[in-house]
Amino acid sequence: MTTPLWCLLIAVLMPYVLAFSGAGFRQRQLGSVDNRHPRQQALQLTGAGARCYAAQQNAWEALAVFTAAVTAAHLAGAAADTSALAAQAFIAARVVHAVAYITDRDKLRGLAFVAGMGCCIALFVLAARAG
Repeated sequence: MTTPLWCLLIAVLMPYVLAFSGAGFRQRQLGSVDNRHPRQQALQLTGAGARCYAAQQNAWEALAVFTAAVTAAHLAGAAADTSALAAQAFIAARVVHAVAYITDRDKLRGLAFVAGMGCCIALFVLAARAG
């Protein structure tokens, strides 16, 4: 399996890691984890818990774009080393994004979002050049 595909697996797991973290916030802030109505309970969170839930939702959204970018680069036969670098940079940017989101560092979060999106665009450009 190529490095970008491994990075895709990591990106798939990121929302689940954030969901697990969110359950911790729900337990601490609300006294329990309601698995029957987790989304409604998550909407009751405040502060870092609410931001963790928002980071999870954003991770799902970013996953769609990254999946398309990695798939395009892979199918087009884009340069392996450059594709790997772009995919690894995306993962780094998304980890920074999640941490910045939870810790309420909005400017860093915005910068990480732009960096991650730039990595996706780079993968599409690599696909276009290869195809």
